Amino acid sequence: MAQYLILIYEDETAYENADPAVSEQVMAAHNRFAEQVGELGGTLLGGNALQPTPTATSIRGDVVTDGPFVETKEVLGGYYLIEAKDLDHALEIGKLCPAMFGGVEVRPIWAFE
Repeated sequence: MAQYLILIYEDETAYENADPAVSEQVMAAHNRFAEQVGELGGTLLGGNALQPTPTATSIRGDVVTDGPFVETKEVLGGYYLIEAKDLDHALEIGKLCPAMFGGVEVRPIWAFE
């Protein structure tokens, strides 16, 4: 099976003022997603939420900058690393990934052996 990275892009400011019930719904949705990966015949290898963009440090060449670059339009909020039969299978799994305030990208991992 091939490996794919499911990237979660969201509006992180939406969580700042969200009702605590929304946070509970988000966690429940991610727990359901983790179960659904296995139900679809995939394997969840790992995943995590990321801290807000102000905690990011960007590197371009030899230049290190606090925070993301200004031209960043979308915020990467988290990821899952999965194993799937092929891209179609990974997309089937990715469609179930909760992104309450944004979208999801599925990207193949290079298999260097």
